[in-house]
Amino acid sequence: MAKTCVFLGETLAAYGFPGGHPFSTARHVAYQEALQDRGLLHACCIREPRQATADELGLFHRREYIERVRHQSESGHGYLDAGDTPAFPGVYEAAATVAGTTVAAVDAILDGDCRHAFVPIAGLHHARRNGASGFCVFNDIGVAIEHLFSAHALESVLYVDIDAHHGDGVFYSYTDDERVIFLDFHQHSATLYPGTGRAEETGTGGAQGKKLNIELLPQSRDETFFEQWSRARKFIDGFSPQFVLLQCGVDSLRGDPITDLHLSEAAHRFVTEELIGYAEQHCSGRLLALGGGGYNLENISNGWTAVTESMLNA
Repeated sequence: MAKTCVFLGETLAAYGFPGGHPFSTARHVAYQEALQDRGLLHACCIREPRQATADELGLFHRREYIERVRHQSESGHGYLDAGDTPAFPGVYEAAATVAGTTVAAVDAILDGDCRHAFVPIAGLHHARRNGASGFCVFNDIGVAIEHLFSAHALESVLYVDIDAHHGDGVFYSYTDDERVIFLDFHQHSATLYPGTGRAEETGTGGAQGKKLNIELLPQSRDETFFEQWSRARKFIDGFSPQFVLLQCGVDSLRGDPITDLHLSEAAHRFVTEELIGYAEQHCSGRLLALGGGGYNLENISNGWTAVTESMLNA
């Protein structure tokens, strides 16, 4: 068994928006070059991306929305949301490849091909079941969660999100689902898109108490994050999930052009190491990390390689 699978390839890199958009195809290049420059590429089991089928996308998304994305992908015109997520020729195939690759990474772990996996262009946590939002066309996280439940008959999943933005597309899709334990660190909802994820939102119905939103004030540094992690660790220690998903967006690092947190890659390294140990204790080490947001290429190089190196060193 390989220790860590990393998914890289041109079809995955194609998920990026044109015209100077912050979510560009340069993000994949920056990460791959950083792996090479730091001598980590040879240590990873490199896997090819794949495109999700319409049926796989339909595990989470509504059919009419899937067809709308396909139509706008053919025309290449307009926006898929209110103005953050433009259509471009081939956007359907690119977004479906993000979702399919995340599903492939889940399968690689559960089939015993690797213990941990990382998909850099993934973790599109804003997309809703019926629409795009915040640079996110298809919610690969939601597709993966539904795949874990339907194809692998799992009954409990832990989702941890340390992106600067609240993972609203995941949270509100599963706010009443007790099978999804949800932990999200994000910049305070009053100061950053999407303006959700208040501390008092802890789940509804049977899932009450199975969701934890931790809001960080702008300019929060590693010290604040580590202090809050003690509360987060106590929360997740109350559960025993069968799989762990980490959305490790690096827009929470100092210097990101669209956010205001001041974390360093040490936070990402720390959380990855914590969750590796946690996954070993609860679910045979099953941990999948997804790159999420981040629009400073140096932060991408530092943050995502910190996550990858932590997996390789486990």
